[in-house]
Amino acid sequence: MAQKKLQRFADIKEFANVLEYPQEIGGKWHQFFHNNNPIVLELACGKGEYTVGLARLHHRTNYIGVDIKGNRIWRGAKTALEENLKNAAFLRTSIEQLGDYFAPGEVQEIWITFPDPQLRASKQKKRLTHPRFLRIYQRILNQNGVVHLKTDSPHLYNFTKQVIELYNLHLITDNNNVYAGENVAPELSIKTHYEKMDIARSNTIYYLQFAINQPLPVEKDEQLKLLEREEIAG
Repeated sequence: MAQKKLQRFADIKEFANVLEYPQEIGGKWHQFFHNNNPIVLELACGKGEYTVGLARLHHRTNYIGVDIKGNRIWRGAKTALEENLKNAAFLRTSIEQLGDYFAPGEVQEIWITFPDPQLRASKQKKRLTHPRFLRIYQRILNQNGVVHLKTDSPHLYNFTKQVIELYNLHLITDNNNVYAGENVAPELSIKTHYEKMDIARSNTIYYLQFAINQPLPVEKDEQLKLLEREEIAG
């Protein structure tokens, strides 16, 4: 297994659609893709199923899967190369460093698909919809930019709704059972490795779409922490 992982790390160094900690790429992604199409990110993309799936659906949009684990990126990057998906790429870095790789307003949308819900209250700041991360997203999203969350965790879904309400963000779509309807949007029909595993065993998929259209005052973070403590105590 270790040898296989090492081989994948070696492979992605040669993949034309993978960038590892690139220098001075911010503001220049359109040069990389050779077009001026919108840029959409999938954060903590894992094996890149959503990056690849969205790239198949929308050829006039550029998709970038972001993850720190190169051996996971390998799968999505290889599939994109095999299918000649020129609008799919992968960036190896941590989410905390996004501002180093994207200029202000360079990104149109962000997808967060089945992230670790970090269920412990002490891990609240590690949730990818915590204001600590939203402030990073806000800097790189353009004025019409939106965030998509798709999860099987009711806890993360409710926490994110709490964040949206507390910080007065614009909630665009709230779906507490994606597959209950007859006409599921193609973008929401894409299934990741983790969705298929159904780790939460909820048999329910939640989806939120929202805009970070307001300032995110740091002083409210403590209030957010207290709200969760009150819920646990209650």
